[in-house]
Amino acid sequence: MNRALLEKPFEAAQIRQRKGRNGVLDYVEGHNVVARLNEALDGAWSFEVTHHEVREDEVLVLGKLSADGIVKMQFGVSQVTREKGSKALVSLGDDLKAAATDALKKCATFFGVGLHLYGGRPLNGRAAAPWPAASGNGAGPRPPRSAGPRPAPPAADDGSVSTNGDGATDRQLEAIIRIGRAKGLAPADVEAMSFRAFNRKPGALTRGQASSLIKELSNLKRQTA
Repeated sequence: MNRALLEKPFEAAQIRQRKGRNGVLDYVEGHNVVARLNEALDGAWSFEVTHHEVREDEVLVLGKLSADGIVKMQFGVSQVTREKGSKALVSLGDDLKAAATDALKKCATFFGVGLHLYGGRPLNGRAAAPWPAASGNGAGPRPPRSAGPRPAPPAADDGSVSTNGDGATDRQLEAIIRIGRAKGLAPADVEAMSFRAFNRKPGALTRGQASSLIKELSNLKRQTA
């Protein structure tokens, strides 16, 4: 694995721009990410979609990128495309492929690919709110009921800021802590789950991502000592 090549910034000609909610955003296209993985890993990597969901307005996939014995997983999303008049689906297959590319690019950032595009850039002009620190009883403090402005949504597949949904609600954050505690998990364990899935602490998740994390926690078997 060539770490230096994985983390090498993309050339200016490879960086595209588009308008986002917070201004002009930089991103790289999926084929450039694939080329970088092939070059840095000599083609010895694999990617698979382990789960997918089709919702009314979006499709969501959970992707797994494996290379050199290391596995990274991330969610990817894409808007469902419909005809303007009839609202009929245009191509669900294309929507799923776009979400899979989204997931691949997000997984690749865990290996350092394209990380420079949004590393160190403040989201919405302010830093993300910290996740509550663990307390002595392992349960961690409850999120404040009045926490002020929510952090901006996490970075999207192209290194921009996601526009899918608002920040997680206080009720969702409380549920994450409560369910995690019920499953025998310390706050640090729950935080690690959130990072593996979304590259974000729970306090910086969107509502949809928080809902997915709650579902994953609920489906876990209780941890025993």
